[in-house]
Amino acid sequence: MCGIVGYIGTRPVLPLLVEGLRRLEYRGYDSAGVAIAIDGVLAVYKRKGKVRELESVLPVEVPGTVGIAHTRWATHGAPSDLNAHPHLDATGRIGVVHNGIIENAAELKRKLQADGVVFVSETDTEVLAHLIAGRPETSLVEAVRAALRLVKGAYGLAVIDAARPEAIVAARKGGPVVIGVGDGEMFVASDASALMGHARSVAHLDDGEVAEVRADGFTVLTLEGAETTKTTLELSGDAAGFDKGDYAHFMRKEIGEQPEAVRRTLLGRLDHRFSTAHLGGIELAAREMLDIRRVKILGCGSAYYAGTLGAHLIEQLARIPAHAEPASEFRYRNPVIEQDTLYIAVSQSGETFDTLAAIQEVKRKGGRVLGVVNSVGSTIARECGRGVYLHAGPEVAVVSTKTWTSTAVAFALLALQLGRVRDMSAGQGARLLSALSALPDQIAGIVAREAELAPIAARLAKAEHAYFLGRAAGYAVAMEGALKLKEISYMHAEAYPASELKHGPLALISAETPTLMVLPDDDLLAKNLSTIAEVRTRGGPVLAITHPGVVTEGVEASFAVPRSEPELDAILLNVPLQLVAYQVAQGLGRDIDQPRNLAKSVTVE
Repeated sequence: MCGIVGYIGTRPVLPLLVEGLRRLEYRGYDSAGVAIAIDGVLAVYKRKGKVRELESVLPVEVPGTVGIAHTRWATHGAPSDLNAHPHLDATGRIGVVHNGIIENAAELKRKLQADGVVFVSETDTEVLAHLIAGRPETSLVEAVRAALRLVKGAYGLAVIDAARPEAIVAARKGGPVVIGVGDGEMFVASDASALMGHARSVAHLDDGEVAEVRADGFTVLTLEGAETTKTTLELSGDAAGFDKGDYAHFMRKEIGEQPEAVRRTLLGRLDHRFSTAHLGGIELAAREMLDIRRVKILGCGSAYYAGTLGAHLIEQLARIPAHAEPASEFRYRNPVIEQDTLYIAVSQSGETFDTLAAIQEVKRKGGRVLGVVNSVGSTIARECGRGVYLHAGPEVAVVSTKTWTSTAVAFALLALQLGRVRDMSAGQGARLLSALSALPDQIAGIVAREAELAPIAARLAKAEHAYFLGRAAGYAVAMEGALKLKEISYMHAEAYPASELKHGPLALISAETPTLMVLPDDDLLAKNLSTIAEVRTRGGPVLAITHPGVVTEGVEASFAVPRSEPELDAILLNVPLQLVAYQVAQGLGRDIDQPRNLAKSVTVE
């Protein structure tokens, strides 16, 4: 959730902290703050609301060159100036920014209050500041280690001491923390994206590690005090991904970036000689692929829905039983882990806590897991050790658009590779390679026709509820479309398998509630048209995303996407639903990039 950024060096720290906060605001945006060490005291500025609210109270110049900053997604204490980070000890020397949840905060708080400590916020984080301050006789890194040994829960944190500004101390357990290496300067952040254009390379902390970060380097210890060696990775990427340019919202910009994102996902992975795909990162020999008897895909939110489509593709193309399940539920039900099952974890950020916990459960029981992630070097990528990077580029809007599409394409590549090892003919493989190569231009064509979706968006915007229906792969599209609409427009939207409509949901159909049908021109078309007739008979208005030439009698408004191969049609059918959700939210005046109560990377339970 929350965003952390810190700097120690020779440059004025405030502009660097504010720039980092802007880049990390997608991780949390109910309050923000900075703490800067100046002449033995901490200058602290924090405000409820977004980073722009903080900027409105910041001085033009602050002389310090060491500081930490935070943008918050609340877990303990309602959003307020007092509950905003950084949090301080009673003397104002120790400043802490924290991502995560301290599970025994109430118990620790009672003990501290018994010793006379007075708390000023409702947060669990303030406990850390007082615990660290309780050991002034030790170095800051030793004080942090001692405090964390008393703590239960998850954290990614950065700490400074105004009286000892020669170092920032960072620590991690469950919450991502990276250290950025520059020229005579160092950085700390919860996401490497905050450091692009400044740090040359980054090192990722692992759980249970504490780092002392100085301007000339860093040292990493375990909580028990053993020194560890970290490998730094070159920080690649373009800071332009964090600039909206001429777009009103990052979401719309990222929808438009999908053709290039898909090209990058495909780059170097299409093997025309053997009519297959080649995903080198999965590190599975052909014989190992033949031994796979089942595929289980784990993800949360949009990642789960992309995984649902992925499971459909794997069953259709590779003829291997495949199933997607919410990672947040998988880890709580004592799952049976099978040796001949391939588990695949999906996460845009690579930091989703529930998905990470599911991976650890699979590995603890001897299973093998591949990762499908967008963020290179992320926790899930490192935990899995092998898998597929999407290379979709930075995605700043909270809702997933281009990473959903790139994930679906990555699953199509995996299904093709598995299929060609098994029973898929070279001719079938060549057919799919051609269709995959055509996707970027087809997506660009859909986005260019955005204005044609206005009637669908206008009809939805007038309703309080909407239903999305689809069959087979179309159901995965319907689920993702409904999620997009409710995430950014705050409309109630539900997705159902079209075949389930008559088993209960049909009671909800009314003249006031539109139904959006995912209607490909495939072998289920006749059944989907019958479903439309069922809805219309009961007075329900119907909208449709379909293919050219499909006769949609009684449909109030429709939009046709170009045909791909039947197995890949769902990827194109999803793109208009992203644009529809965007148009509805824009018409309703919603905060599209940062919808209420949501954050991009969910790193807490």
